[in-house]
Amino acid sequence: MSVQTSRSDSLAESEVFHILGNDRRRAIVQLLARESGQVDVSDVATEIASNESDSTPVPNNLYKSVYVSLQQTHLPQLEEDAVIEYDSDAKTIEPGPNFADVLTYIDGHDDDYSSVLAIHLAISVLGLLLVALAGLQIPVIANLDPVLSTVLVLLVVAASSLYQLLN
Repeated sequence: MSVQTSRSDSLAESEVFHILGNDRRRAIVQLLARESGQVDVSDVATEIASNESDSTPVPNNLYKSVYVSLQQTHLPQLEEDAVIEYDSDAKTIEPGPNFADVLTYIDGHDDDYSSVLAIHLAISVLGLLLVALAGLQIPVIANLDPVLSTVLVLLVVAASSLYQLLN
């Protein structure tokens, strides 16, 4: 097993962009996110080579080229930045301490946005429900002006969006 002499502090945004600026490193992070555990380097090389190949089956020389570049360049870089933990004897990788920092910059892996969208959906449904109930002449709610209710709901959604944007 390799001895990890990597950093213990979190990654700066520029470092994350450098890591994700390479297609193969980005593919490694995405694969680890999907597999959520230990992955064989040969499986990573196979997937990357198949994504880069125009033919099926993947040419052996492309697989070997990808495998060597992972071993010599990309895996050591990701391990140095503590994005992965690389066992060079077993030829396996798994998420490292800074994996989550990098993962948040990849599409589809930002939990903050999904929670904001859930809040906006709940506010919108509540607003539509109020307008619908007012239209059905439900007592107390029938006195609400539908236009005013709609504007208020939109203002709440806009304020929530602005708050999330600034924080």
